[in-house]
Amino acid sequence: MADENNPEGVNPAEQNPDIEVSNDEAAAHAGQGPQFVVQKLYVKDVSFEVPNAPEIFQEGGNAEVKLNLAQRVENIGENLHEVVLTVTVTATMEEKTAYLAEVAQAGIFTISGFNEQAHHAALNTLCPNTLFPYARQEVSNLVTNGGFPPMLLQPINWDALYAQRLQEAQAQAGDQVAEGQA
Repeated sequence: MADENNPEGVNPAEQNPDIEVSNDEAAAHAGQGPQFVVQKLYVKDVSFEVPNAPEIFQEGGNAEVKLNLAQRVENIGENLHEVVLTVTVTATMEEKTAYLAEVAQAGIFTISGFNEQAHHAALNTLCPNTLFPYARQEVSNLVTNGGFPPMLLQPINWDALYAQRLQEAQAQAGDQVAEGQA
């Protein structure tokens, strides 16, 4: 029997990927194709440093900001993965470090029913896309609370980054094959 909110018994996430599905709903729809479920989101590590305080607050001008992204994936169970997205922001003024903010935002994700290529893509696009807004907010809070002007990191196109990494890996593999034949 279909319920009032879902009369056709269709997984709401399949109709609209912006809808969050509870763990109970996800379990009820298990085995009905690919599943991407966020189990838990949490801050794994946070660091904020102002190594040149208080002198840096006397400096004039704009800071040069560099962004570094890193991702680590760990298989922690059947179809269960911990993904840690590390966002590092370094601001310098006249070759002095104004601040260094680093946030390791993590999540536990259930990913099942995908072929190997789609599974790999989900880990490298859907997971960081889910984690980044939380890391961005934490970086913004750290920078503001550290006494600096507000910092808002721009959204990142994870699909484009993933495609670029795949192209680079294919090119590198092609170069290695060419070197082996020479």
